[in-house]
Amino acid sequence: MITLHHYLILAGFLFALGFVGVILRRNLLVVLMCIELMLNGVNLSFAAFARFLGNLDGQVASFFVIVLAAAEAAIGLAIVILLFRRKGSVQATDFNLLKD
Repeated sequence: MITLHHYLILAGFLFALGFVGVILRRNLLVVLMCIELMLNGVNLSFAAFARFLGNLDGQVASFFVIVLAAAEAAIGLAIVILLFRRKGSVQATDFNLLKD
């Protein structure tokens, strides 16, 4: 039987995998996907606690995280497109060059 611990272990694994991707990757698109992976790990833990406690608070919080993720994706992709148009690359090291 799947318990709360199984969900939390999977959520922690997703969050850790996203965190490692944010730290190690240079491509901004991959970094944005890793941030989304981290947010999905948080959503999974919210949903697991909501089911375990028998209320909807975790699902409501998860809904707000999904809204935040959509806004982050829209703004993040706009910044990546701006960076690509100015410098021709989407590497994180080129991000400092927008100060010009």
